Amino acid sequence: MTSYPRRDPVSDRLLTPENSALILIDYQPTQVESIGSMNHHALIQNVVMTAKLAKAYQVPIVLSTVNVKSGRNKDTIPDLKKVLGDQPSIDRTSINAWQDQDFVEAVKATGRKNLIMAALWTEACLTFPTLDALAEGFHVYPVVDAVGGTSKIAHETALRRVEQAGAQLITNAQLACEWQRDWNRTDTVPDFVKILLENGDFINLGA
Repeated sequence: MTSYPRRDPVSDRLLTPENSALILIDYQPTQVESIGSMNHHALIQNVVMTAKLAKAYQVPIVLSTVNVKSGRNKDTIPDLKKVLGDQPSIDRTSINAWQDQDFVEAVKATGRKNLIMAALWTEACLTFPTLDALAEGFHVYPVVDAVGGTSKIAHETALRRVEQAGAQLITNAQLACEWQRDWNRTDTVPDFVKILLENGDFINLGA
């Protein structure tokens, strides 16, 4: 019943709070309303869970929107903004966030190579920056239960495309377990349990 000493959290082959960054792209009212691959309430609940996990484990977050400053689009949805607090948002005109200089600089400034990515839509605003980030040597982990496309076929086809390119698909529950890793890390256990219970995903994991 004795765990090995903790592996170096920066070089660990698995995800740790110290080697990860969360990237949130275009969780805005228009985009949410256009999603056809899953229930909108579940989508919002799931991306909020992703953000809560990042906050609980003190993982850096990069938030981006599209066309807010131009007046063509509304800002990040209130449920997500409530969790993120005063998190700055990088507004773009480009569909592909990786073609926005401020966005790419913000991602690189985290110093993290493992990008936990959630974006709307799966077929565009998730796929394009994922492919570009992979090409630049980042490891990308799309959170499949927190992203959505205009249809199920669009969503599923996009996930196949990024997976074939080298992205590693992940779910919120898996992400939580990977960041927590050991119940001996007691500081984050209460948040782990609370967040998973709130989302209805908690099963007896031995906590």
